[in-house]
Amino acid sequence: MSVISSERVLTYLRQPSRPALRLPVGACDAHVHVFGPTSTYPYAPQRHMTPEDAPRDTLFALHRQLGIERCVIVQSVVHGLDNRVVEDAIVAGAGRYLGVALVDVDVPDEELRRLAAAGFRGVRFNFMQRLGAPIAVEPVIALSRRLAEVGLHLQVHFESALIHGLGPALAHSAVPVVIDHMGRVDASLGAEHPDFQALLRLMENPLFRVKVSGIDRIDAQAPPERRYVAGVALARQLVERFPERCLWGTDWPHPNHTHVPDDGALVDALAQIMPDRTHLEQVLVHNPMQFYRFPA
Repeated sequence: MSVISSERVLTYLRQPSRPALRLPVGACDAHVHVFGPTSTYPYAPQRHMTPEDAPRDTLFALHRQLGIERCVIVQSVVHGLDNRVVEDAIVAGAGRYLGVALVDVDVPDEELRRLAAAGFRGVRFNFMQRLGAPIAVEPVIALSRRLAEVGLHLQVHFESALIHGLGPALAHSAVPVVIDHMGRVDASLGAEHPDFQALLRLMENPLFRVKVSGIDRIDAQAPPERRYVAGVALARQLVERFPERCLWGTDWPHPNHTHVPDDGALVDALAQIMPDRTHLEQVLVHNPMQFYRFPA
């Protein structure tokens, strides 16, 4: 059994740069997490790291700096199945912040209804092997039929090699499926790699959405002078082919990473991913507004 280090890791920049790119009105950061404060929201014993607190007030301040008005907070394995940290942030966000929960596949229907009423729009499952024994996909597909009854979608996070087996199975979901971080492909291998090609084929099915977040994760080993160039290229290809089904997020506060990204730089990279302002508004404003059903 692995021992969790009690040493706290700061996973985000306390003073990120201010982006040069001006985001459209109503821009949404569709993928972030919040950690703590642990005095109120203890970390889960089963976590794989101990991050410094990254509470909602710090997130709200970051969004004011970046020009982001809406957000979807994704429950993290750092807090496990106790979704209170996200639920309370949704309340504090006063309609501009919604959530995605972590649940067991046998979660009661009553809890799913409660989460939906509290501002959660989906549930997420990790198939990442390094985050523990991955769950089987069949019970998740079975759960999707119950998610459909309460208006929740399915969000999935997996290593890129798993797309070849998971993709066809997820196509049987009864609700839309959101793929995190471009399927965690290795951008350095290029657009012709079988994993990225499998992602493109999967996205031809209108059931699927993809987050063009994570240029910093799929291009994590690039030297500073070439940082994220390969990730940007794949994100741009996805947006050009599937503009109505792409979403974007910063992934703040960047847990389990090779380095600490600059959120201002991630925003500025959007000018390369979506040089067409129409695509920028589609992905950052219209898609999340419609898909997550933000209050008008």
